[in-house]
Amino acid sequence: MGIDMRPPAIAVMGATASGKTAFAIELARRHGGEIVSVDSALVYRGLDIGAAKPDAAERAGVPHHLIDVRDPWQPYSAAEFAADARAAIDGILARGRLPVLAGGTGLYFRALLHGLSPMPPADPAVRAAIAAEAAECGWAALHAQLARIDPDAAARIRPGDAQRIQRALEVQRLSGRTISAWQRDRPPPRLPLRVLKLVLAPAVRAELHERIARRFDAMLAAGFVEEVRRLRASPPLRGHPRPLDLPALRAVGYRQAWRYLDGTTDALEFRERGIFATRQLAKRQLTWLRGELDARWFDPAHDAGRLLPAVSRFLAPAPPAAARRLV
Repeated sequence: MGIDMRPPAIAVMGATASGKTAFAIELARRHGGEIVSVDSALVYRGLDIGAAKPDAAERAGVPHHLIDVRDPWQPYSAAEFAADARAAIDGILARGRLPVLAGGTGLYFRALLHGLSPMPPADPAVRAAIAAEAAECGWAALHAQLARIDPDAAARIRPGDAQRIQRALEVQRLSGRTISAWQRDRPPPRLPLRVLKLVLAPAVRAELHERIARRFDAMLAAGFVEEVRRLRASPPLRGHPRPLDLPALRAVGYRQAWRYLDGTTDALEFRERGIFATRQLAKRQLTWLRGELDARWFDPAHDAGRLLPAVSRFLAPAPPAAARRLV
């Protein structure tokens, strides 16, 4: 078997609060890398504390890409992310540096590494019509509607997942084909990189739960509630008819903080709900990651000594000519 001549990249994956950010920054500093964020919350301006966005000190000396590229009221699809990420990676390789792909959004990783089947772009009018139906009869009713026209999609999509229900119905109404049919079409070429996938995940679930609780409390101490208060005061969100339907505000913790500021929960209940929602997110992330059969799993608390050598061994055989533009 010949040498794999594709450019190398490192994917730092894992559940929320598993230590991905710190490890990705360390890798980038050690190996001359630049970080491409693979996180659906970090793309939004103003989602800083609650999204655990790397601050200026953490980003010092390591270029970061795809952070703060949209306002919270602006749409940003997985397909747009994949195109922007490929452009960022192309620039990183042209500079002779190592792409470090870091984040926990499985759909973004799938779109970037494997490609998405082409399907109709978003249509604001159709989306508005679906949102109006949901306001009248509820998302559970629209999920039932989806189950009648596309049982496969309905089986994959939770009844409360408004964003994915809306997109599935939108695609069917625009094209006359179900989203499942579109997804069975041949996707575009995969990302032409030699990728080492590293999953950071505590071996004991209770350790992850403890990390999640500590981080949520640290966010509260850092001013998370005030951050959400500022978001609520921005004119585009203040005037939005259904702000909690926006993808940005479905980021874990933000919906709970919004309802707390509405006065529907007290401080204790807000904290409990925020931590519970974060645990549920981590559970979904780990479920998806178990399907990445070529990934290598590490416990950040106990396997730190194995992580960096694994990366060094992966990068050692990379030929100097590997830094070329993507096609």
